[in-house]
Amino acid sequence: MKKKKFLLFAAVTAMLVSCGGGNSGMNFGDNEYPVETVQNQSTTMQTSYPASLKGIQDVEIRPKVAGFITKVYVKEGQNVGAGQLLFVIDNATYQAAVRQAQASVNTATAQCNTQKLAYENSQKLHENKVIGDFELQSAKNSYESALAQLAQARASLASARETLSFCYVKSPTAGVIGNLPYKEGAMVSSSSSPALTTVSNISTIEAYFSMTERDVLNMTKNAGSIQAAIESYPDLRLQLADGTTYVETGRLAKASGVVDPATGSIQMIARFPNPQRLLKSGSSGSIIVPRSESSAIIIPQSVTVEVQDKKFVYLVGKDNKVKYTEITVDPQNDGKNFIVTSGLKVGDKYVTNGVTKLSDGMEIVPISQERYKQKISEQAKSMSAGDIVNGMKK
Repeated sequence: MKKKKFLLFAAVTAMLVSCGGGNSGMNFGDNEYPVETVQNQSTTMQTSYPASLKGIQDVEIRPKVAGFITKVYVKEGQNVGAGQLLFVIDNATYQAAVRQAQASVNTATAQCNTQKLAYENSQKLHENKVIGDFELQSAKNSYESALAQLAQARASLASARETLSFCYVKSPTAGVIGNLPYKEGAMVSSSSSPALTTVSNISTIEAYFSMTERDVLNMTKNAGSIQAAIESYPDLRLQLADGTTYVETGRLAKASGVVDPATGSIQMIARFPNPQRLLKSGSSGSIIVPRSESSAIIIPQSVTVEVQDKKFVYLVGKDNKVKYTEITVDPQNDGKNFIVTSGLKVGDKYVTNGVTKLSDGMEIVPISQERYKQKISEQAKSMSAGDIVNGMKK
């Protein structure tokens, strides 16, 4: 029985507080309203920015030659090292080209050897006055031409071998294999879209987010330069897609030197260590920037009235008349309180409860928060069951 009375009393008290003494049968009388005085407070707030995540190095893998995929050596999500074989493309044609180039080298080598013997013989004959200068020079020119043809053949062989090597697609860097849109037997080329796969180095993750031009200018002016601002920027947190906070802190790494004319924002990049490979390239999250205020004006959201996206409070003047006053607040809040950026100053007095009953210029009797709670408790004890039922209906 005592428990039921306690629960009923608690419910009535909560109802009175939420109504601010405004419903019929629950009036305090004497136009009494609780009033609070504005004071400076120290607080830590946080600003969040939507972010997209990428590996510190994302490399698209594309073939340099066209052909059918004959072998796939990796799986999606597999860790690979630099130089590891990923794909093999049909190389029969390119192997034939290598053999043909090798044959040309052999032919050119033989021709070169023949011309060399002829030139050496001409030199001996010239020394013995058997042939003249013209014949000697002709033999020399033929030998040099054979040497040039051999060099050309060797270059063609090197090119054919390099082209053949393109059939063996290797990873240019260490990382994690992304999607594999092509299977064995698929026809691919350098212009194929999408790429064969993506190798992402996710040992460190870069988070891309945007800040307004105004915010970047402010941080730059305060620090003296953008580089100094980046170095002095506080540690960042990363909120993941499931709402949890990533265990590692990050640092602001760099800022774009160009303002996006469409949005008026500047792209920023933060880096987070990823030793457990929890973060994936291509995922999303939110960058959380902590911000400390040593002399902030903080008021409960419940004391404000919102009209067409504007926020108002009732200030109490020296004549105890309330004034309907517009305020501006920081867009970042904790869901319970507002940080007031303009419209209030230290020493101002504002009404904290029952604001829906007030009107501009209305005269009230200010009371303290303690007196307000005391009167609620007294009225709750004196209310009958009928008062409670009627109050809940209204």
